[in-house]
Amino acid sequence: MRYSPLLFLATALVPGVSLAQAPARFAQRVDAYATAELARQRIPGFSLAVMRRGHIVLERGYGLANVEHQVAAQPVTVYQSGSLGKQFTAAAIMLLVQDGKLALTDPVTRFFPDAPPPWNTVTIRHLLSHTSGAGDYPDDFDYRHDYTEADMRALVLSRPLAFLPGDSWAYSNLGYVLLGAIIHQVSGEFYGDLLRRRIFLPFGMTTARIISEADIVPHRSAGYQLVDSVLQHQDWVSPVVNTTADGSLYLTVRDMARWDSLLYGTQLLTSESFREITTPVMLNNGTAYPYGFGWRVGTAHGHRIMAHSGSWQGFKSYFVRYPDDGVSVVIFANLAQADVTTIAQRVAALWDAGLKPLSEE
Repeated sequence: MRYSPLLFLATALVPGVSLAQAPARFAQRVDAYATAELARQRIPGFSLAVMRRGHIVLERGYGLANVEHQVAAQPVTVYQSGSLGKQFTAAAIMLLVQDGKLALTDPVTRFFPDAPPPWNTVTIRHLLSHTSGAGDYPDDFDYRHDYTEADMRALVLSRPLAFLPGDSWAYSNLGYVLLGAIIHQVSGEFYGDLLRRRIFLPFGMTTARIISEADIVPHRSAGYQLVDSVLQHQDWVSPVVNTTADGSLYLTVRDMARWDSLLYGTQLLTSESFREITTPVMLNNGTAYPYGFGWRVGTAHGHRIMAHSGSWQGFKSYFVRYPDDGVSVVIFANLAQADVTTIAQRVAALWDAGLKPLSEE
């Protein structure tokens, strides 16, 4: 498939973002870099926002949210979160900790007494920090089967642990699937309903929600993949697989700007909860691994950093925060092969040259 330059150079500047908020030179440099990457990577479209201590200084849409209908990407375009959504599952767990309904040291068997004996030593903390040994979806997992939540829980608990809890770190989507089931068990609410009631609605994240193909979702983007260099739609998965707590959200860059603002204060999470979320996990051998609860944490070129990516169904996402510098960048793209991590980090460096991409020495 051949791509017209005009197709990929569409840019949306939202009214209300003045040059006082986004200096002209910075905006021009972001536009030039973003449009070049759009064409180079053959991304149909993406949206990004740059925040300064929770306030948007620049928001843009580039390219197309929907190729078939030639709909431009905008800051209001809705994308799938992928694993970036794990930070909201972690926040929901911490809200229940703050409520006194569970503790990070609670074993999984407190909530599911019928779990096999090895789960006696797996705690909430292990699940949040990917140190449980729960692993990922098995190779024979049928993404088109309409599982129930009980089916998914049974799948997770039936699999042998890859290592003793706390001995190692290994990314575990299944661990977060189980956290969703625990949220439901403890609160009596589907985890998505709890997020909506306690985070999304109260704090103005008006378009954040659980994925639904059945609902009418204004400004929803289509997801794409390159197959043998030909642009195609995303692969279909069953509705239930798209509602699990390992990252099944619809989000916009504006939702993420509101979320960024919340993370600077204590309206939602206490200082203690935030410290737990952003502290590197300590393994059994006494070494720290640079992951907290739903966040990769550490330093880059002397700057403290919090970040997470997402990849799912033809969408890629990346949210990076430099909390000591007060700078954050979020990007959502609608191509499975898009390198959004580099784009976001380079945009941050355009704002502040000291915030160099992690790959640069």
